[in-house]
Amino acid sequence: MLLFFHRTFQTFGINLHRFLFSVFSIPKYVFDFIKIRVQLKKNGSRVRFSFNPCLYESRQNAGIAKGHYFHQDLHVASRIFFNHPKKHVDIGSRIDGFVAHVASFREVEVLDIRPVYEKTHSICFSQVDLMKPLPDKFYGYCDSLSCLHALEHFGLGRYGDPIDVNGHKKGLENLILMLNEGGIFYLSVPIGKEQICFNAHRIFNPFTLISELDEKLELKNFSYVDDSGDFFNDVNLIDFQKNIYSDLEYGCGIFEMEKRKT
Repeated sequence: MLLFFHRTFQTFGINLHRFLFSVFSIPKYVFDFIKIRVQLKKNGSRVRFSFNPCLYESRQNAGIAKGHYFHQDLHVASRIFFNHPKKHVDIGSRIDGFVAHVASFREVEVLDIRPVYEKTHSICFSQVDLMKPLPDKFYGYCDSLSCLHALEHFGLGRYGDPIDVNGHKKGLENLILMLNEGGIFYLSVPIGKEQICFNAHRIFNPFTLISELDEKLELKNFSYVDDSGDFFNDVNLIDFQKNIYSDLEYGCGIFEMEKRKT
């Protein structure tokens, strides 16, 4: 029930967890305010003083080294560094996470249905709707391609895209066309019981996804993040299906696949 209220408030831009902890932190803020004012007076300081309350951070950890985005961004960026492709293109992944990781050691081209106005020397941006027929210039466009935590949104309207129940399938077809034979495709999506959580995202059955792609893509590595946010690299699919998958509600499957030669 608490999780339901938390998600409902987040829909309207309110982080209920942060709000409650901020309220509980007000007495400490008042006490600390009085304390520093007394110290300033004793020192005879004439420094300018103003209010800018930060009520939540004292209860946070130094950082969060777990979860879907942390692990997928770090894992896939390291794989791209290791494989050293000629041309890497990203589709809709997080700019201030994964794309920034890759841009720290090589150039990367980013395609997204949303406009991006910022410019940087190692990232090239283009606005493209990959649910539409693929422009000719993008056929066989690259030898390395990533789409991390983005495909599940195609066709649900969350990011201004048109409603299309088959949007993710159309997107996948275009992504495969963009990749050269022998090229590597890095894909991550939410995995668990197959469903559409409108209009947030889809959750995929990883085995259905693998079987649908098997004709054109060969799976080289499957890793995943579980419901607790922990990462498991290069897992055995049979063991995963037998011991893990049935209990997974909202994990993250990370697929590294190679385009088959025709």
